[in-house]
Amino acid sequence: MKGKRWLTISLRVFGILLIGVIIVAGWYLNRAVPVGVGYVAKYLCSSTFISQRDPHIVFEEDVRPVNPLAGFIRWEVDREDRSVTASSVGVVIQAKAVYREGCGCTLVRGVPEDALREQTFYRPDPAHVPPRPDSALPWPRGSGGTVDPASLGVDGARLERALDAAFAEPGPERLRQTRAVVVVYDGHLVAERYAPGFDPSTSLLGWSMAKSVTNALVGILVREGALDIRRPAPVPEWQGTDDPRRAITLDQLLRMSSGLAFEERYDPLYDAVDMLYGAPDFAAFAAEKPLAFKSDTAWSYSSGTANIVARIVRRAAEERHEHYYDFLRRELFERIGMSSAVMEADPSGTFVGSSYCIATPRDWARFGLFYLQDGVWEGERILPEGWVAYSTTPTPGAPRGEYGAFFWLNAGAPDNPRDRPWPNAPRDTFAAQGYQEQKVIVIPSRKAVLVRFGATSLRPAWDTDQFIADVLEALPPAE
Repeated sequence: MKGKRWLTISLRVFGILLIGVIIVAGWYLNRAVPVGVGYVAKYLCSSTFISQRDPHIVFEEDVRPVNPLAGFIRWEVDREDRSVTASSVGVVIQAKAVYREGCGCTLVRGVPEDALREQTFYRPDPAHVPPRPDSALPWPRGSGGTVDPASLGVDGARLERALDAAFAEPGPERLRQTRAVVVVYDGHLVAERYAPGFDPSTSLLGWSMAKSVTNALVGILVREGALDIRRPAPVPEWQGTDDPRRAITLDQLLRMSSGLAFEERYDPLYDAVDMLYGAPDFAAFAAEKPLAFKSDTAWSYSSGTANIVARIVRRAAEERHEHYYDFLRRELFERIGMSSAVMEADPSGTFVGSSYCIATPRDWARFGLFYLQDGVWEGERILPEGWVAYSTTPTPGAPRGEYGAFFWLNAGAPDNPRDRPWPNAPRDTFAAQGYQEQKVIVIPSRKAVLVRFGATSLRPAWDTDQFIADVLEALPPAE
């Protein structure tokens, strides 16, 4: 009898635990699956309609390695509707991303699809003919190819070896999957290489490199007198008289030292993915976060912060432009020749300043050259004087001097400059960086811009420090 009683108790306990596991698993999947299908729909939409890539190849090479739910997700591209729909097995949970000319792909989240398609923040102007690179002119003014490296004192053989190393695979379990490398020296395109299926016309997603583009948009508005980075940021959610967040400045947002709580982790249940694949208004999602620490006392990387800044840019631009996307294109992209650039919007119509800027590698190199030239293009100052110096000054809370204002730095720890992210690179190196090792690396002391794109699922497979060192060996020494 005692044995039967213990068996009964054991079965009841096991049953309770099993029910608990099922409930927890169900709750987790209810949160995780919308993220998984949202990622598939959004990524395939952008890759298909902007990058013009085969969605089947994209799913296998780009999506499956990073999305653990990929095997349980079905998707369909509707080219006539210009949309992608993804669903879990059984169509229990579904996500749809729609493409709109000029502002890319957006998930249908919290806004009816009809309303999304009728948004007016971007409207093509038939009378406006955007400038295109002239094929007869050399890069960056035109679309001409590389120059002879030797004419600039560059060791062409060493440069080729550097590119060989960048595309080499260390092993089948640690794939780099480099898609494009572009090298600029002294304002000239001296080398470029592309993986099969990619070429100079392929637009590629920069992920968090969009933050650095957002930096440029803020700088332009500062030059115009529309924004003041030292004043409290104009965020409507923080205007309560007893709200400590109302004192947060735009400078603190740009430097990721605002103190706002935000979990920068790309897994289900965390803020970053809940924002990108679940929220209808990314800035509002982030602005609702409380303070985790006092402003300017610590540095904490946050994509939510970048989207708050993007909304600030939007509202300032709307005071000057009927369709604020005209500001993005005419005041930045067209002026520096980034004709391929597309900033994608969230469902509310605000460009995703944290993550969604797409352009060709050559255009990303133009962006790097723009900062190498201190925000001046063809003799015309676009960013205010001193803006690049401000952007590349280390944030006090960044322990290794690794972050400025929406740019990654190589300054090193205040008490030990050798302790820096890229020890083999000069200390003045700075970069726009994105998920899966997307890079626009600017090295003022060596007059160089290095661009790298890939689908590197395992970060250790790619060594930025070695890549920089390999390229610099081919360039003339610093003057």
